[in-house]
Amino acid sequence: MVFVTVPSAIVALELGRRSVDERLTACASVVPGVTSIVAGDGTREEAPDTLLVIKAPSERRPALPDRGLELQHTYAVPEVLALPVEAGAPAYPRWIHESVGTEGR
Repeated sequence: MVFVTVPSAIVALELGRRSVDERLTACASVVPGVTSIVAGDGTREEAPDTLLVIKAPSERRPALPDRGLELQHTYAVPEVLALPVEAGAPAYPRWIHESVGTEGR
């Protein structure tokens, strides 16, 4: 799972579509209406954001931060976080690997 916070649904859709088209991921979910509360330089800021949740096999994850940074470069410290999935329905990871062409690896 890769989480990317972006300034708008338009940016999230673009990143999600490119990630799927480039076979970096099988699925990207756009979650609009997120409010980020951010600490920085002794201040607190609140801003509307959109969260993109990318489901990608570990083999594809190294390319995702670069794509995320390339498309959403408006933040001083962009959020592109990859987290391992420890459990889930067995068919879902198989589908992800089949969709991006990493099955059997």
